[in-house]
Amino acid sequence: MSRRQENRVVAGVAGGIADRLGVVDLYVRAGFLVLALIWGVGAIVYLVLWAVTLDRTHHSPPAPRLGEQRKVGYFLMFAGGLLILRAIGVWSTDQLVWPGAAVILGVAFLMDRGDIDPRSAILAFFDPKSGRVRSRAVMGILLLVVGLSILGAAAVPAVETVILAVVVTTVGMAVLFGPWVWRLVTDLGAERGKRIREEERANMAAHLHDSVLQTLALIQRTDDPKRVVTLARVQERELRRWLYDSAPADGQEVLSGVLQKEADRIENTFDVPVELVTVGDRPVDDQVRAMVAAAGEALTNAARHSGADQISIYSEVAEDSTDVWVADLGRGFDTSRVASDRRGISESIVGRMQNHGGTAVVASVPGEGTEVHLQLIGEPQ
Repeated sequence: MSRRQENRVVAGVAGGIADRLGVVDLYVRAGFLVLALIWGVGAIVYLVLWAVTLDRTHHSPPAPRLGEQRKVGYFLMFAGGLLILRAIGVWSTDQLVWPGAAVILGVAFLMDRGDIDPRSAILAFFDPKSGRVRSRAVMGILLLVVGLSILGAAAVPAVETVILAVVVTTVGMAVLFGPWVWRLVTDLGAERGKRIREEERANMAAHLHDSVLQTLALIQRTDDPKRVVTLARVQERELRRWLYDSAPADGQEVLSGVLQKEADRIENTFDVPVELVTVGDRPVDDQVRAMVAAAGEALTNAARHSGADQISIYSEVAEDSTDVWVADLGRGFDTSRVASDRRGISESIVGRMQNHGGTAVVASVPGEGTEVHLQLIGEPQ
């Protein structure tokens, strides 16, 4: 005999015996469990067989299955072996071994089906759709009777007798009423999943009606191609934001969110596409609000005066600084020739950043475009 290497539960000893004798491995494992009730004899025998056998080095087909007569013979031999152990004194208690053997062998008999994987046979046994209603009911009633009989017959019950009675009674109730509990839990889970799917479908339909369908209706009534492109871009951005929302769960405002609002405002007001890219993020405080306001003023100036087809805004949050760049490839201007009464750059951008501990640099070349660099020094709070 050699130990089985495939489809083994522990070390392949029971599988090797089953292949050698031509019986189902479930019964061999059940035999070891029954012997384990006798002061752990089953575990000792298992360890001894593991020590004196080797793993199978090549695949060999199991022995042919035995007929019913040989199966009965093996069963009677096993029962006779139990009686011999009882006669020579290697025994625990009748209240433990015989009911335990009945339960273990009965479960092995119920699991002995070729169309069910033994590893999932227990779950299949409790499945109300498995077609085992009769055998399940008989087994449950027998276990209930055995458990109640043990509990009632023990005038001065030992601790192990009471424990066995409780265990057998509990198993019997589980076998008898398990299918109904299984069906109830399954139905509740299915109903909950159905309700969640319906709520998600309703939420999605409401959002699409309030956003996408409304935008499509506006596009149908708009003749300006530039306006159509702007509406489509805004709706695409809102839909992506709804599908992949990464805002903090507590609703706290962050730099990327308020910059996105400024970009949306410019697109809606001036029909100029604004490309926003953010690297890192930080919560919004007074300094960040001033930076966003300065960036909004730079975006407004670019949309009004640059004549560019697109404006870019890029933000980066590092460990010791926060930077925002607003750039366009429009007509540009000479910064030294800006009139003194034009305070959009000197006060709304440069002055605002200086008042809040930051800096602003405006670089522009006529005919090449403009770039505004805003910076806050210090670790983000």
